[in-house]
Amino acid sequence: FDRPQKMLFLAVVSCLLYCTVGAEMSGALNDVWEFTESYLLTVWQNRVYVYTTAAVLIAVCFTVNMLFKKKKMVDAVSPLLDKSVKNQKHSPEAEKVIHVSGVKVFYGSQTGTGKGFAKELAGDVIAQGIQCEVMDMKEYDPEDRLAEECTSKMICVFLVATYTDGQPTESAEWFCKWLEEASTDFRYGKTYLKGMRYAVFGLGNSVYVGHYNTVSKNIDKWLWMLSAARIMTRGEGDCNVVKSRHGSVQADFQAWKTKFLNRLQALAKGEKKACSGKCKKGSCKNKKKHKEEAEDSHSLAEKNNSEEELMESSSDAESSAEEEKSHGSVIDMEDLGNVMNRMKKAKVKTKPCSSTVLTYSLWYKLIGSHSGVKLCRWTKSMLRGRGGCYKHTFYGIESHRCMETTPSLACANKCVFCWRHHTNPVGTEWSWKMDPAEKIIQEAVENHKNMIRQFRGVPGVRPERFEEGLTVKHCALSLVGEPIMYPEINSFLRLLHQQNISSFLVTNAQFPEEIRSLVPVTQLYVSVDASTKDSLKKIDRPLFKDFWQRFLDSLRALGEKQQRTVYRLTLVKAWNVDELKAYADLIALGQPDFIEVKGVTYCGESSASSLTMANVPWHEEVIYFVQQLANLLPDYEIACEHEHSNCLLLAHHKFKVDGEWWTWIDYERFQELIQEYEESGGTKIFSAMDYMAKTPIWAIFGARERGFDPSDTRFQRKNKTKDISGC
Repeated sequence: FDRPQKMLFLAVVSCLLYCTVGAEMSGALNDVWEFTESYLLTVWQNRVYVYTTAAVLIAVCFTVNMLFKKKKMVDAVSPLLDKSVKNQKHSPEAEKVIHVSGVKVFYGSQTGTGKGFAKELAGDVIAQGIQCEVMDMKEYDPEDRLAEECTSKMICVFLVATYTDGQPTESAEWFCKWLEEASTDFRYGKTYLKGMRYAVFGLGNSVYVGHYNTVSKNIDKWLWMLSAARIMTRGEGDCNVVKSRHGSVQADFQAWKTKFLNRLQALAKGEKKACSGKCKKGSCKNKKKHKEEAEDSHSLAEKNNSEEELMESSSDAESSAEEEKSHGSVIDMEDLGNVMNRMKKAKVKTKPCSSTVLTYSLWYKLIGSHSGVKLCRWTKSMLRGRGGCYKHTFYGIESHRCMETTPSLACANKCVFCWRHHTNPVGTEWSWKMDPAEKIIQEAVENHKNMIRQFRGVPGVRPERFEEGLTVKHCALSLVGEPIMYPEINSFLRLLHQQNISSFLVTNAQFPEEIRSLVPVTQLYVSVDASTKDSLKKIDRPLFKDFWQRFLDSLRALGEKQQRTVYRLTLVKAWNVDELKAYADLIALGQPDFIEVKGVTYCGESSASSLTMANVPWHEEVIYFVQQLANLLPDYEIACEHEHSNCLLLAHHKFKVDGEWWTWIDYERFQELIQEYEESGGTKIFSAMDYMAKTPIWAIFGARERGFDPSDTRFQRKNKTKDISGC
């Protein structure tokens, strides 16, 4: 065959083979398809059984798998557990509980004796294998750090000397001042130092009968009042060798130190009570002793407190039980003279006093027979660079240069939220001998400066602010009582202005004629604590029968003033926060330049008030109230905020110039204007617009600082038990 023929032959053969095999394969495929179709149809018809069988198989497989895994985990962990248990049995550290983490020895020394004792005690404590630290009280800031001792498991030891006239040494002065204030300040609370354990040893001289170891007694008392726990009875060292219990102050300390070290060992072992080792089964002879010591200490604290609390009880010894029940701790205006005389007699036993200036409580000085001055906590705060009060934010007051005082302790109201707990006298008219305005201002300024001087060397106080604080620039006449009741209030104000001191006067809107006759002040306030007659009676509890008419007339009198005027609204939740329309009507009546809206500050428990923390509105609630009030006042707008004081400021639109707020005060310009007014015999009048100043951005409502001056540092108190906001 040639090539084409071969190709043709192969093609024919291939075709024949394909036809034969293809026919056979086609038949086989048809058989497979028929079988498959029949099988699938059977499965579909019995699918329920198929699904059930599959589910059972899956469940069985899953269960078996989990059992095997669990067995493997137990087998792997068991050796480790056995090893751990064995280690715990042979490791005492695993079962050891630390009852005492260390000892801090605080000393306040003038001649070095106390410091020497502190170092000696520290050495003995360290010899027992316990960590010990010696602290000079001058270098320790109790406001920042003392609360930490409540949870540190440290034992705090105070070795303090009593100096001239029963006063603490210079190094312990700030510590003692702060501790005394905290022990009586509702903002800290009675349990502020709960959990702290302490012991006290005092160095004194019994030759000075009236002042023997006064400082150690006071520190012991103040710590106890804040719920700190004594670990042993206070020790006293006497430099008078004739009366010293062990022959000298050194021997007294050695005896006390031995007891302390024994007590420390017992505490480190977890013993809660000191034990002599002579106990019978089921009882300890020392229990009764400890109980008696605690009761004696309690009685001592109450005795020491009695002189300080004279103003908190009625001074009228002949008042009936019925009167005491009805008036509680309120002192009638006519009784103030008796109270002052009693205080003089009580104080003269313990400390000489000049003139009639007496210590009412820490930072609070009485002047003459009806005036007082107090160091505001915001003054102390700004001295230390921790921020100023809301008046600093709203009006530019320098809080560290502000003097809080009053020429009249008496008040015509008994407000439920009064932070003085109604310990000041009440009355509707002036009824005792009047002190001259010159005397009041002179002694107020001098006492204020003396209280500022006590901050020399205190940790955190800024030197430049300390120096500035010695020159009074502002006077807040809002300490207590009703300043406008003082018959010589205009002379008082003129004397302030002559000394270049600005005046911020607060009145409770019960003396309209006195408001009308008032000379110009830097800023005049009226307290608008409620907007209806019934709520005002319930909240302010005024003494005047025609209180509502007096209230409305006082607002009208305020509207007649040319200088800056302010409504001061205090919000008490569940008492006066639902009276928006009525508040708006009162604002229209007096047309104030500014409206301060502030949440009430809780001032602690008082038999004279039923307020609780539940009556304190949250800051966001105050904001909401002010926003709703602003919607009803077309001429006002929210200008400033001071979150720390829970306070906002509504300002009249006339203080918004070219879109910027001018709520601050040009104090130098005011002094120029008031001088011109006085020199012209009152003919050259001026208005609030003449001495306004631009408000800084950080003080504006909506700023991220929320009213806190960025040049200062915000301080958050540790172990804070209550809201301490307010002014």
